[in-house]
Order: sequence, then C-alpha cells, then structure tokens
Amino acid sequence: MVSLPAVFVSHGSPMLALQDSPARRFLESLGRSLPRPQAILVVSAHWETAGGPAVSLARQPETIHDFGGFPRALFEMRYPAPGAPDTAERAAALLEAAGIPIGRSADRGLDHGAWVPLRLMYPDADIPVAQLSVVRGASPARHAAIGRALAPLREQGVLILASGSLTHNLYEYRGQGIDAPVPDWVGAFEAWMKARLEANDAAALLDYRQAAPYAAENHPTDEHLLPLFVAMGAGGPARQIHASFEHGVLAMDAYAFE
Repeated sequence: MVSLPAVFVSHGSPMLALQDSPARRFLESLGRSLPRPQAILVVSAHWETAGGPAVSLARQPETIHDFGGFPRALFEMRYPAPGAPDTAERAAALLEAAGIPIGRSADRGLDHGAWVPLRLMYPDADIPVAQLSVVRGASPARHAAIGRALAPLREQGVLILASGSLTHNLYEYRGQGIDAPVPDWVGAFEAWMKARLEANDAAALLDYRQAAPYAAENHPTDEHLLPLFVAMGAGGPARQIHASFEHGVLAMDAYAFE
C-alpha cells in the first residue's frame, strides 16, 4: 500500500467554496495529485475540544454551516461523503496507546474547515471521512505528539488532512479585495514559517509564538495554526505545495509532510 503524506492546507474564508482564486485552483488540483486514499482523517481548526482531542464516529456526517453573513449559495452547499467510523476508532486506539486521552462523538458533522477544502479536492464525495478536533489551549508540541501517534494511519491508506490557516487575524480584515496588498507583518511571518518548515526546524516551529516575527499579530489565538503541528508530527520533512495570499491578511500556504 502506498504511503500517503500528511497535508496541511489553509482554508481561508468560506467564500473559497464559491470564489475563484489561486488557492481554490490549487485545492481543485490537489486531490488529483495525491494517491487516492481509502479514507480521510480531517483535523480542523473549527472543532476545538477541552482536555484532549476527540474523533467523530458519524456514519453520515452532516454538513455544518458554522458561519454567518455569507451568500445563500454557501448555506445550500452539502458535502455528502460517508463517514469513516472504523478509521476514527483506529485513530482513537493509536492515541490511547500513546497515552493521549481521546473523546468520541457519535454525530459530529463536517465543519467548513473540513468540507470546503474536501469539496474542492474530492468533489464526488465518495471517500469516507472522519474528523479529529484540536485541543483548546494546548501547545504546538502537544499537537505534534498527536500527529506522531497518528502517523501509522498514513501506511494504511488514510490521508491526514490538517485544515487551518497559515495566518489568521480576521480583526485586520476590513473588506479588502481578494488581491489586496500583503502587509509587511503578514509577509514576514509567512516567510519565516516557510524557512523553518523547509529546514525541518521543529524546535523553532514549536516555539513559534516567541521565535517568529509578528506571531501574535498573525495568530491572536492559536487554533488555526494547530492543525499544521498535527501534520508536522504525522509526517516527515515539509515541502511547500502552494503559496498565495487572499485579502492581504490570509496566507493560503499548504505543505505536504512526506
């Protein structure tokens, strides 16, 4: 069986599902560029749990529209992929074996951090999908440990898809156009992350809030970067597979950890 990479993607605004952009076109091509997975485990920034991660055992996950103020067409979208409860249980067993407490949800659906990129990557919605949460308030190092525990899934036909955003300060979004100029503080952080990821500098990355330029400005809270550390823990050295910016303040970078 072919080993799959762990992949981090930036999902940006929900409008990614409707609006043309380089990031959208990249995601539309990404699924075709990867070996076809038997199942997908999505780690989304939009599901946070306290104390430890949780997996969803839903057999037919609902499409969660966890946003407001967007066009009606977004709320009418569905991603009717089957669930992957067996994959979720395998993930839970690996985490428990590593001493990581794991919760289980019987019916958690797919939030937009999961279904928006999946709808672009695998539009036929024919690959079983399970979702894993990030842990509210937990460190990058703890999320990397979660990834390390999940790494064996890559040899079992499971795509670990971590979905967040390389930068995520929506307080600085004031209606800028999708191709707005990139402020220096966003560009400097994106460049630092790229350099440290490509150098496989785990120590600096896990301490990014202290080590990276403008870390707090780009991530007032951690949750949108935490999926990256899960992918980093689950995979090998990083390879940048996409880079673009939207609305000036959203770096849409993606990385494969192989």
